[in-house]
Amino acid sequence: MMARWIFRIAGIYGLLVLVPLYFMESRLDPPPTHPEQYYGFLGVAVAWQLAYLVISTDPARYRLLMLPGIVSKVAWAGALAVLHAGGRVAADAFWIGQADWLLAALFAYAFWRSRPAAAAA
Repeated sequence: MMARWIFRIAGIYGLLVLVPLYFMESRLDPPPTHPEQYYGFLGVAVAWQLAYLVISTDPARYRLLMLPGIVSKVAWAGALAVLHAGGRVAADAFWIGQADWLLAALFAYAFWRSRPAAAAA
């Protein structure tokens, strides 16, 4: 039951954060130098939010999808940490992205908690 809420909240939160970015390209400073990468990233990220919502409908059935979900969160937060350490990303972007460490930990917890009953014993 907890896995349902973790993934439902993550999916809704992600959509609320990401979808407005489709309409903000012109407001970014500096603007993206490769808009195809900007929109490509957004498209993949939005698709993952939808996947989190699918996982929330039946965590036991979609349990293995939690693993790439964890990887996506760690990859994003880790990349921001490395880029920030090298002075290549602003502090506000770094701090906003750090929420993904928490989501990665919650996804790992949900993965562990939703293991089959025979494996849990």
